This record gives sequence, C-alpha cells and structure tokens, in this order.
Amino acid sequence: LGVPKTPLAAADSESAECTTVESLQGAASMIDGILEQTNAGPLFVRLAWHDAGTFDKDLTSGWPKHGGANGSIRFEPELNHGANAGLSGAVKLLEPVKEAYPSVSYADIFQMASALSIERAGGPKIDMKYGRVDAEKAFEPEGNLPDAEAGDDGNFGGDSGTVSTKDTSPDGHLRKVFYRMGFDDEGIVALSGAHTFGRAYKDRSGLGKEKTKFTDGKSESSKQRLADGSEAQYRPGGSSWTDQWLVFDNSYFKILDD
Repeated sequence: LGVPKTPLAAADSESAECTTVESLQGAASMIDGILEQTNAGPLFVRLAWHDAGTFDKDLTSGWPKHGGANGSIRFEPELNHGANAGLSGAVKLLEPVKEAYPSVSYADIFQMASALSIERAGGPKIDMKYGRVDAEKAFEPEGNLPDAEAGDDGNFGGDSGTVSTKDTSPDGHLRKVFYRMGFDDEGIVALSGAHTFGRAYKDRSGLGKEKTKFTDGKSESSKQRLADGSEAQYRPGGSSWTDQWLVFDNSYFKILDD
C-alpha cells in the first residue's frame, strides 16, 4: 500500500485533521470490502486515471489550475464531461470511505482505490505515496483526455482543453494528449495496457457492444475469474478487450480482437 510512517496533514486547512497511518489503513480496508462486494476495480482505475489525466505540465498557474490527481473530478461540470460518463457511480461507491475517514483526501482515496484494485486483480503492488490535497472546485476545461474515435470533421481531439489535441491520426492525437502530461511513447504504450482490465460501454466511452461472449453472463466464455481463481459475479454487458477482464495482466498486448 505504500503507507507512510509519519502522519500527514492537509497543508491548506488549519482545521484539517491529521492523516494518520491508521486512517489510511482503515480507508484501504474499507476499499477492499467494496471491491469484494462489487468487483468495481476497473471502474476505480478509470476514476483515478481521469482525475489525474487533466494534468498539464506546461501550465505555470500552479496547483490546482494545472490539473492532476487532486480529487476535482467529484465536482460538476468536470464529472459531467463526456469522457467521464459513468464515473459518478464510482464516486458514490467511495463516499462512505471519505465519511468514515474524513482526514483522508478524496484525491488519495481515488488513487488508493485504483492501486488496490490493480493489486487485488493480480497486478503489481504499487508503492503509493499519500498526502494529496483536495481541490475545492472542478477542473473546467474539457478536452484534456483522449478521444476514442474521430469526430465528424475527421479529427481526433479538439481545441477546448488547455492545449490543442486535434489530429487526423489517433497516434498523433494520443501524443498530443500524453506529451502534455510528460509521457513518452513507451509510457503511452504501458498505460494503454490497463485496458486489459474492465469493459467499454457505448453510453460511456462511445464505443462497445451491448454485450459479447465474454460479458453476456450466460455463455461458458463469459465466466470470469478473480486473481485467486474464484469465480466472479458481475453485471452482464459491455465489451472487454480480453477474455478474463477482471484479472490484471498483459493479455491486452497478446489477445487479438475477437
């Protein structure tokens, strides 16, 4: 979990409680319980990524205007941005954690939920650092996250974010999105591997079938296993990139579209 050995305090609030190791461990335990009940790990990874994915390394206006993992996604209009469709449910699932451990920031809770989801799904244990301070309003520019498809004009992305991400090719668009955050090509490829985990839905990302043989909840191919080998319960629907989409591994890079 990467819990620090010394207490942390929210620097921008004189009345803020000290964030202790015990509170972080308690929050982690609650998140584990939520994951066990819901198998919402892929949703938590998407929430954490979209909260962080607004970051622009070249803005000189400072925190929180340069975006990043600061919990701002919980506010409208950011939560209602097109790229964030469906994430209000993830925020609601984690609200009880914040209520139980108010000294732990939303920003830390969102990132903790993602890291724990990956670890519990068989992925690596991430050496997390905690102590993020929450933004108190939304990150309003819409367009800093990548587009899944080209628009009617044939372009991916647009000019509405902190920098233009418009490009006629998907790879050019992705580079404009991720170079803005400080990624290189290797980092972009590595991050894309997270698609091994979870499903796409038409009403969220704009892509995905209503269901497939891996997600219909009826066929033999749709049986999902957790990292420990036990059978997983899930709500049918959506399109996965892999056949075992509740396990975090490198299957995304190995399995062809089916």
